[in-house]
Amino acid sequence: MSITFEFEEEPNDPLETNAPLDPSDALEALMTAREGADLLAVSLPTFWRRVADGTIPPPIKLGRLSRWPRSEIVAVISSAKAKRDNA
Repeated sequence: MSITFEFEEEPNDPLETNAPLDPSDALEALMTAREGADLLAVSLPTFWRRVADGTIPPPIKLGRLSRWPRSEIVAVISSAKAKRDNA
């Protein structure tokens, strides 16, 4: 005797599957300062120095929280690569 279970498939959620986000999505992943520093492979104080000097854009403030869209941190990397390639 065997028992069979049937489950409805849940829709794919790009935030749960780590799939690339579609730019047309209204929701974009927000990163903490620590996550941004980790992505850039710099210390947290260096990350904040780069915010202060304008290399990294200012955060989006959600109450007392500071968050950056992932695309803005990736844009910092792309900009640095473009400057390197043009030098």
